[in-house]
Amino acid sequence: MTAFITGFFTSLTLILAIGAQNAFVLRTGLLGRHVFWICLTCALSDAILISLGVAGFERATAAVPWIAPALTYGGALFLFTYGALRFRAAFAGTDAIDLSKAAPPKRLWASLTACLAITWLNPHVYLDTMVLLGAVSAQFIGQKPIFAAGAVLASFCFFFSLGFGARLARPLFQSAKAWRILEAFIGSIMWAIAAGLLLSASPSN
Repeated sequence: MTAFITGFFTSLTLILAIGAQNAFVLRTGLLGRHVFWICLTCALSDAILISLGVAGFERATAAVPWIAPALTYGGALFLFTYGALRFRAAFAGTDAIDLSKAAPPKRLWASLTACLAITWLNPHVYLDTMVLLGAVSAQFIGQKPIFAAGAVLASFCFFFSLGFGARLARPLFQSAKAWRILEAFIGSIMWAIAAGLLLSASPSN
């Protein structure tokens, strides 16, 4: 039971920090577009990464050193691009989105592609799910599957709560100003994470 609880709260603590993936899920929940599938995609992705981390994937990344820089630069490029799109939306001066009406939703495949890119091109996800959780799980010899189960459950609980809980804030986002602030906030998060990735990859570090 200790392994399960430790896995759950360690995973939850790592996920709680506002990041590109969480911002994407929050925006999806506010728009009410494919919320279930986006939450499921994020949670399943975490489940795969957590399982690999607990099983000792860090040894594989040490054996193939080019994986880390490839993920870093690829992730930074994607985050800068997605952040720019959010800033463009923030400063476009569009009208408020009427969430009470059924606006034409974006295609599911496009939303899932963006979600998968934000998830799998973000090296921080690998650091949290594989390296950190993998390291913590090392203390539970013989109980790693139980630790992983707790960590995976935390991921499912968090993403579905964030995605479907976002609707509670929908009245606030009937305002065009609120949407612009959110878009600028998300853009800032994307660019800050991208800048951090590039700084961490600089030779001086």
